[in-house]
Amino acid sequence: MARTDKSAAIAELKELFERSNAVLFTEYRGLTVGEMKDLRRSFQGEAVYKVAKNTLMKIAAQQAGVEVPEGILAGPSAVAFVTGEAPAVAKAMKNFAKDHENLTVKGGIMEGSWLSEDGVKKLAELESRDTLLAKSAGVLKALLYKTAYVLNAPASKAVRTADALRAKKEEEAAA
Repeated sequence: MARTDKSAAIAELKELFERSNAVLFTEYRGLTVGEMKDLRRSFQGEAVYKVAKNTLMKIAAQQAGVEVPEGILAGPSAVAFVTGEAPAVAKAMKNFAKDHENLTVKGGIMEGSWLSEDGVKKLAELESRDTLLAKSAGVLKALLYKTAYVLNAPASKAVRTADALRAKKEEEAAA
């Protein structure tokens, strides 16, 4: 690879590191080009999956200010630069890895913190953002209904008491 090509590749990788919400590191040894294409498609625009030389990846990460643990970029490495929802990409990787055991997730970086392989698996188990927002809205709605019920209780109790008194007076007047 010529020096100018290396510089361009490093610049592109640096930009991807800087733009990403999360970065997930994988080993793709044994995957075919078609399988890699399927994996990229499964990300549905949420991530860019790049294969590059480990040294270029390390240099780009350093230039972007990203700390990559030692030994992560060893062997045939590919990186998913997540610009969308990180749990969705982790879930896509997990589902792909079920059918293709050659894909190994090494770990990841999210919001400046290192995620181990287990951390990425836990991330994959999270529900989507929309689902979590819907559940939160449901909880808030339930709290509002309870509050409305509590606030209406004294008024409805007063009405029932007044109605009971009226009924009692009518009985006494009729008797």
